[in-house]
Amino acid sequence: MRRRSRLLLLFLFQFALYSYGQNKSKNQTANTQLSEYFWDRTEFKAGFVGTVFWSNGLSIGAEYLWKENEKTKTRKGIVRTNTHQLLFNGNLGFVTNFASKTDTGAYTNFGLIWRRTNKKGKQFSIELNPLGYYRSFLPETYEVNGDSVDKVFLPGRGYYAPSLSVGIGKQRKGKVRSGSYFNINYSPRFNYNAGTLPTFSLQYGFRFNFKNRKQ
Repeated sequence: MRRRSRLLLLFLFQFALYSYGQNKSKNQTANTQLSEYFWDRTEFKAGFVGTVFWSNGLSIGAEYLWKENEKTKTRKGIVRTNTHQLLFNGNLGFVTNFASKTDTGAYTNFGLIWRRTNKKGKQFSIELNPLGYYRSFLPETYEVNGDSVDKVFLPGRGYYAPSLSVGIGKQRKGKVRSGSYFNINYSPRFNYNAGTLPTFSLQYGFRFNFKNRKQ
């Protein structure tokens, strides 16, 4: 009787270990597939941003492919197929006027990109970022408090700054540097001296898909 009990306990123990191993293997497979899916649909970008003559800086960001479909049109007997994409978008940047240091700031924005790509890889895109924030940094500033004069720590202020961009680009399939872009950007800063400050800038840079490194 004791022998049968021991055999039964040993069987249950081995079954539990086998089930745990199977579940762990399934979880690892699912996590790997999810990770590959994310990296396959995500591209990072970095580039120049500025007004060339006034303030210039750098920006970095990421794009995640949300939806994609192909549209085919026939004109004068020529069949044209374009790929349309809708992407989630996020950016972080820093700009400054290297000459006067009076227009220095950092910004971040989030939104959506609609992009059309033809067979030759030429792209046209519209980027709308309703969630935007700009933080200005002033040069050395002091404030008077009674009889004392104190230096202000990180002088400047923040603004709500959504943005709209229209641009062109070029796709490079299967490459780590997967594309390039050139955008014209409009970003108003609200509550700027009791008004709104319209700002225009140019954006030029490259996109990167690091999953292509494994191919």
